[in-house]
Amino acid sequence: MPTAYKGTEQEQRALNSLITLLRAAESVSAFLQSGRASAGLSISQFGVLEALYHLGPMCQKELGQKILKSSGNITTVIDNLEKRQLVERRRLESDRRYFLVHLTATGKALIGDVFPGHVQRIVDQFSVLSAEEQEQLALLCKKIGLATTER
Repeated sequence: MPTAYKGTEQEQRALNSLITLLRAAESVSAFLQSGRASAGLSISQFGVLEALYHLGPMCQKELGQKILKSSGNITTVIDNLEKRQLVERRRLESDRRYFLVHLTATGKALIGDVFPGHVQRIVDQFSVLSAEEQEQLALLCKKIGLATTER
C-alpha cells in the first residue's frame, strides 16, 4: 500500500521505500518471533543469548551495542534472563566496577536448541530471493544504515 502523501515524486518514492522496508522487516520479525515464542524469549533476550553463545562473555554495554538497545533497556533484559538462570553476571577481576555477562549451562542449552530452528526459519523466509538478491539486499540495507549514522 503506497503512501497517501501527495508530495513530490522524490518524497513519495522515499516514503514508499520506507513503508515497504518497514512492512517487510515487521513481517519477518513476526515470523521469527513465532519460532522464539516456544522458548519464551523476546527478540532482545534472544539477541543477548545469541551474542553470548557465538561471541562469548561480554559486558552489558557491549551487549547493548550489539543488539541496539539502550543501557537501561539492556539492564532489564539481562535482569530478566538472570531471573530465569540463563545468564549470570561476574565481576571483572581486573576492574571490579564492571561485570561480564556469561551464559549459564541452562542458557547455553536453550540457545543451542533454539538457534538452529531460528536459522532455518530465516533461510526459508529468504529463499524467495536468489543468492545474488540476498547479497544485494544486504548491501542496500547497509548503505541506508551507514548513511543514517553518518548524519
